[in-house]
Amino acid sequence: MPARARPASSTATEVVPQEEIVTMMPGLQFNEALSWRAGKAIPVAELLRRLQALSKEMRDMEQEENERQSFTRVAKELASPNLLTHKDKGVKAWTAACLVDILRLCAPDAPYTEQQLRDIFTMLITSILPALSDPSNAYNVQHAYVLQSLSQVKSIVLVTDIPNSENLVLYLFTSFFDILSRSSRASSEEHLPKNVEYNMTSILVTMVDESSSLPQEAVDTIVAQFLRTDPRVIGPSHGKGKKNGTVDEKQSTLVLKELPPAYNMAKMICNSCEDKMAREISKYFNDVIVEASASSHQNRRSSRDMEDADDPALGPTEDDLKELYKAHRLLRELWRACPAVLQNVIPQLEAELSAENLQLRLLATETLGDIISGIGAAGPPPPPIIDPAAYPQMNLSEWSESPQPINLLTKPRSPQSFPQAHPHAYASFLSRRQDKSAVIRSAWTVAIGRILTTSAGGVGLSPSDQQRLVEDLSRMLNDADEKVRIAAIKAVATFSVRDIIDKLGSDGSVATAGSVLSNLAERVKDRKHTVRVEATWVLARLWGVASGEIAAGNEQVDSIIGATPSKILHAAYIADLEINVLLDHVFFEALLPLSYPPIKSKTAKPTNGDSQRVKDSQTNGEESKSLDPDKIRTERFLLLAKSLDERASKIFFARCAMQAQLSKYLTAYLQSCEDYNNGIMDKNEAQIKDRLSKLINELAKLLPDQSKVSADLWKFAKMHDRRAYQLIRFCMAPESDYRTVFKALKELTKRIETLPAAPSGLMDTLTPLLYRTSILIYNKSHVPAIMEFSRTDEKSLGSIAHELMKDISSRTPEVLKAHVSELCRLLQDEAPSPDKLNNAGAIDDLKACAAFARKFPSEIPQDQEFIQAMTSFALRGSPPETAKHAISILMAASKKKEVLAKDLVRRCMKNLKYGSPDFLPRLAALSQLSLLAPAELGAESDTIIDIATKEILLQVRTTFDKGLERYQWAASIDEECNAKCWALKILTNKIRSHRDASTLQKVADPVYTLLTTLVSNEGELSTENSTPPNHKSRLRLTAARLLLKLCFSKPHEGLLKPAAFNDLAEVAQDALFPVRSSFLQRLKKYLAQTKLPPRFYIMPFLLAFEPDEVLKAETVTWIRSRAAFFASLKSQQATSTVSKAQPASKASTILESVFARLLSLLAHHPDFGDSAEELLDSARYIMFYLSSVANEDNISLIFHIAQRVKGYRDAVSPSPTPSGGSVHSIDYSERLYALSDLAQQAIHSFIDAHNWSLQTLPSLTRLTLPRSLFAEIKDHELAIIVAEKNFLPEGVKEGLEIQIRNTLRKSKSGSKKRKSEGAEDSLKAKKAKTARSLPIRDGKATKERKKVRTSGKGESWDEGANESEPDSARERGSSEVRERRRSGRVSAVATGPGKSYAERDDEEDERELEELNGPDESLPTDDDNDDADAGDEDADVPMSNPDNEDLPTPPTSESKGPSATTPKPNAKAKAKPSPSTRPSSRAKPPAASKAAAPPPKAKPTAASKPKAAAKPKSNGKAVANAKPAPTQRPVAGRATRSRGAAAAAAAVEAEPNAGGGAELGGEEDSELSEVGESE
Repeated sequence: MPARARPASSTATEVVPQEEIVTMMPGLQFNEALSWRAGKAIPVAELLRRLQALSKEMRDMEQEENERQSFTRVAKELASPNLLTHKDKGVKAWTAACLVDILRLCAPDAPYTEQQLRDIFTMLITSILPALSDPSNAYNVQHAYVLQSLSQVKSIVLVTDIPNSENLVLYLFTSFFDILSRSSRASSEEHLPKNVEYNMTSILVTMVDESSSLPQEAVDTIVAQFLRTDPRVIGPSHGKGKKNGTVDEKQSTLVLKELPPAYNMAKMICNSCEDKMAREISKYFNDVIVEASASSHQNRRSSRDMEDADDPALGPTEDDLKELYKAHRLLRELWRACPAVLQNVIPQLEAELSAENLQLRLLATETLGDIISGIGAAGPPPPPIIDPAAYPQMNLSEWSESPQPINLLTKPRSPQSFPQAHPHAYASFLSRRQDKSAVIRSAWTVAIGRILTTSAGGVGLSPSDQQRLVEDLSRMLNDADEKVRIAAIKAVATFSVRDIIDKLGSDGSVATAGSVLSNLAERVKDRKHTVRVEATWVLARLWGVASGEIAAGNEQVDSIIGATPSKILHAAYIADLEINVLLDHVFFEALLPLSYPPIKSKTAKPTNGDSQRVKDSQTNGEESKSLDPDKIRTERFLLLAKSLDERASKIFFARCAMQAQLSKYLTAYLQSCEDYNNGIMDKNEAQIKDRLSKLINELAKLLPDQSKVSADLWKFAKMHDRRAYQLIRFCMAPESDYRTVFKALKELTKRIETLPAAPSGLMDTLTPLLYRTSILIYNKSHVPAIMEFSRTDEKSLGSIAHELMKDISSRTPEVLKAHVSELCRLLQDEAPSPDKLNNAGAIDDLKACAAFARKFPSEIPQDQEFIQAMTSFALRGSPPETAKHAISILMAASKKKEVLAKDLVRRCMKNLKYGSPDFLPRLAALSQLSLLAPAELGAESDTIIDIATKEILLQVRTTFDKGLERYQWAASIDEECNAKCWALKILTNKIRSHRDASTLQKVADPVYTLLTTLVSNEGELSTENSTPPNHKSRLRLTAARLLLKLCFSKPHEGLLKPAAFNDLAEVAQDALFPVRSSFLQRLKKYLAQTKLPPRFYIMPFLLAFEPDEVLKAETVTWIRSRAAFFASLKSQQATSTVSKAQPASKASTILESVFARLLSLLAHHPDFGDSAEELLDSARYIMFYLSSVANEDNISLIFHIAQRVKGYRDAVSPSPTPSGGSVHSIDYSERLYALSDLAQQAIHSFIDAHNWSLQTLPSLTRLTLPRSLFAEIKDHELAIIVAEKNFLPEGVKEGLEIQIRNTLRKSKSGSKKRKSEGAEDSLKAKKAKTARSLPIRDGKATKERKKVRTSGKGESWDEGANESEPDSARERGSSEVRERRRSGRVSAVATGPGKSYAERDDEEDERELEELNGPDESLPTDDDNDDADAGDEDADVPMSNPDNEDLPTPPTSESKGPSATTPKPNAKAKAKPSPSTRPSSRAKPPAASKAAAPPPKAKPTAASKPKAAAKPKSNGKAVANAKPAPTQRPVAGRATRSRGAAAAAAAVEAEPNAGGGAELGGEEDSELSEVGESE
């Protein structure tokens, strides 16, 4: 284009001739015609040439440098209909290119009329611009040029000058967004260039900015683009046959590299025109919300129910809700893309938080939560992958890196901090925590979980805001509504492990009360099973993933979540069948996954597939060859066992022990299935069906929904799949290695699921049974790794490895067969010598080897090196228990045991004296030899007894400060005390190994006297009271344990007289917690193993005043589990076709039968008093018994036993014959009568409180009581007087009723509160308030000085008792002297775990009784850490009861208590039942006392009064009015305690050694024939 001419400049020195300069404005040179008349059209080719020439010329022209008039003709022709509506696309494309150049060159005034502009832009918008969607179009360059010109020149604004151009504007918006939308789904070759996207965006921004008002449909089109990230909107367009609204979660989470172009264009429009779009979007949402609100108000006005504002029927219609949901999803994405446009919408959203309608509040809560979290319409990001079976496990640094690819649509992103931008709305959102609706609270809980996990959309939270949200999440875990608690648990599940450690861990660990993780752990014991399931799985997976870091020694991770397995296993104490099944799945699918680690065993044969390899295994190829999966798996469960606390450890070992016992039931079931043969049997059809039915019923009791379980097991039996039988046997066989068990489980699962005959859900029934019976932990594949860990102590797992080896040897020694040689070789290497000591862990290896040797003696090596190693342990082992176990191994496995025993005796006795080298191990060896090889002691037997008595027991070598407390406990034991304990074991084992029945009593009496003296004198043997205080407690505990062992055998048990038995029972109330706790644990263990006779069941009932709530709760749990077990036996008896005289029938009512013994024990209890207050103390024991044992089925039997006591007199300490109308000494019979009346009154009140009925039992007329405790009343008149007299003082009945009523009322009110069951902390918290202290027994002082108590509990029984109060609460096991009661109940204030009996007021007594009605727990809690229990001394007493103390009681229908199915006695009476098969008998009970309250619904008849054979020999009135002296101790069996120690020891010394012989029969007592108890 020629440049415009300018005048030349001139200077003063040069003259230039002036000439005229003509300035001309260049114009358009194109002069060809573009229009034509009708019938003379220009050919298309020619027309295209002309248009191209015109376009080329105008494209090079600049605006304002050309004559505008020159464009008039061309502009008019270009706007002609001939060109605008031409059929050829090329003509239209070039025409459009020329038109935009005309608009550019003529700007700002277009040379067109309004109608022409309408036609031009109609053609451009509807034909040219939409053609951009096809980049392969031949005229795409011209189309792009048109778009670029409209964008750069902004000539598109001319559309706004056209009247009624809304349709054009709308078409422009929709076509542009459609073009970009189709482009995003096209192939890479068909994608639009970026400049096209940019120009389109620029055009739309111009239109929004320049338009006075946009069409509402255009606004809708803009905001609708933000829903392109919602898979619910874009999902159906991706495939055929998908239903609308369904979303493929896998497809919806496909990784996107960038956001959709249409989304970006809408985002740019909103950000470029914030103010205008804010108004438009505000109007859009306001219309939606107002319309929905109007509909809601209309529905509410038309509803009859005007009160329920949360009723969905009163809210918006379904169509309105759809629009609301859509609008609120848009809000989420708008906040992520352009938060400024929501400045007017957020207040509207805040107002919805306070709406009356539930749906509106819910929408607002969810939307605000997602907005704060930066979550858009696509929803939250997928939860983190937490795979507890993955290997290798991620370390702490890898937890922060998400293993999943990032999806731009679901990645939380917030452009600014919502709490800072909208603080008022944020505060309103936080207030929804207290919403009245659980639905809102649940949604709010999910929202705050997302806020925490996303760190408020990536912008972060202030420390105060984060702490508040964490605390709120913790509160939601304790919400009253289960839906809220589940929502809180699921919210925690969305946290990554790193977030849990860093964010939730900052609030406290799993063991920190009140923290998020602690409250989550409490939900494992929630009352709602759905809550328990969610919480348990979350915690289990969390620990499973973090176990690698814990094993690596990460203290932070260990301190925060290390206690998780303990919290999970504590749920087993709730005694719920559903919880037990849940624990089965969690145990072997999360804590110890069966497929962990997912690598092949290095010893496995190469196969086409591997059952232990999972898809996408982390270790493959050469890497996996260097790994030992058995060791990796062993490390995992060793780590789990190590992390458990005491209570959880009992559960773990109980579950391991349960495998061996339940496998016997399942094996019998499989055998019965084979015998059943799908109903085709040749013989014994009835017996086979009956046996199969019984086994199915027993197995069904282990699982919930017993009817379904029973049906499934019957169907499985009818399937008769022999391959399935064999696979199950593979799982249970001790010979199977882990790989075999795993493959068998996998094949069985696949087989059952694919068999057509298998019912649906059969594996749901079989899986828990298979988990419980399969050799999964105590597997022979794990033994080498356990031994290696025990030897190397790698990762500090040596101690727990030793413990597991010990348990394996006692539970399933069969698995050690393949590795016993390695174990023995290890012992050989650890054997001590004169120059070195053995390893500290050798004792566990020896104990394991000893247990194996007792069962498989032939498998033990017989070589000289091994025997020499065992001999070294026997002579020099440390601690002394190693010598005991070494002797057990030699005596069990050696073929020359007699020679070895004599040699060992000779070497042990060589220069044996106190203080000699290796004195203690040699003493321990002699103790075990006395039991296992008594004949080989020979002449050395007397010498051994002399050393045990003269040099050890009767000597006091340790001095102590006389100012110290005279009875205390020490954690460690010195050499002298240890030697005395072994000396006592020597004497006891001598009696236990004695076989000559004719001389047993003569040999045993001195030892029994010695042991009972130690028990009654609190461990004092010296007549000068010179025994150190810490020795006395150990000696008393040892003596009590040894007496229990002696009672294993019936002849030996008969030698323990009732008075000595009563003294032994008082150990359960010892002043020191370690003493009474250890004694009770051992007692409960022996009782559960049926090693002790039934009379020992009364001892745990003395814990009514136990101050340690954990011990008391554990004992109550144990009693109830035994009651449930006995009830199950009775139920089996009721449904059995076998004779009722089976042993099971005798055992079924053991706990009821011992009630008479309990009353006798209380009558001889040193704390008994005849005042109303003291009798109410005795009532505490009775109530403790009733709360633990009584139910509606057995309460009548218990009542008649209590009533029957008044038909007898005391036989333990019989009262002297009355002389002169007065009674000399203590009348224990009157004590019995008072306790009988007290028990009857307590039972009546108990029955009334529970709304039960008392049934008459006429078959118990001839019911008799133990003759060792009760003697018949020969005087008939005296019997009548006793039966009719009420021996209770005034005030007892009222006080008893108030006590029971208050206790039950508090129990019922407490049960309404939602709380976790079995928590130790909650039990301790109930005793935070303490009052006055109960005095306890001071052994010696109570014998020397006694004072009659005349007033309340505060007065002392002992004038010389120490009444000084300590400054602080006593630690567990300490024994600071306080005032004591004669029973041994400690008077210290129990402020913490201090173990003293606190004397409390009535409220605290009632509160303690209330706890007895707490949640039932079926798993016993006792444990036995004394090695003496597992030694060979117990081998002669095989365990006959599968209900071990460490095992949960088989969960039957009676698991919640013995009342569920216990049948009432209904057998007919017989005159004299035989001792072996004593039939049931019933008789009419004697008449109740006149003063006692009658039964609520049934009264015994007068005919049931006992009849005496002779007339009374004394004045009945004198006897009836006589009152016992409460201050005097019993005479019989207790008078010689102060001097009995020396006499007993001397008697033991003088007793010659006796040979073996037949066992003596014990004392015969006529027991309750109905109950079936035998002495």
